[in-house]
Amino acid sequence: MQRILCIEDNPQNMRLVRKILKHYGYEVIEAVDGTSGVALAQSEVPDLILMDINLPDIDGLDATNQIKNNPDLAHIPIVALTANAMYGDEERILAAGCDGYISKPVSKNALVEKVAETLAEHAR
Repeated sequence: MQRILCIEDNPQNMRLVRKILKHYGYEVIEAVDGTSGVALAQSEVPDLILMDINLPDIDGLDATNQIKNNPDLAHIPIVALTANAMYGDEERILAAGCDGYISKPVSKNALVEKVAETLAEHAR
């Protein structure tokens, strides 16, 4: 079973992501802020990370940077979850080290497709 770390501070968004991913057979590990998310990435080494960009302590791009700069974790693909999908955001998110992004509100199809596609790309 593939393990996905979801770093998301909004309980409703976390519930939705958990429900969708569990339905499709993924194990979901949860963190509510960037600091605990980075710690869980180190201890659990998930197959993929879903990273909220707007987090209460360190933002998702800083957390992404910390993960990607750790040689033991740099291989883990990170998909950003963002409500701020404005012009230029995609470039900023990808430049920070994310492997893709999903706009909020999260749709089931977009989430499942992006997770499967990203995991397949990184399995090669």
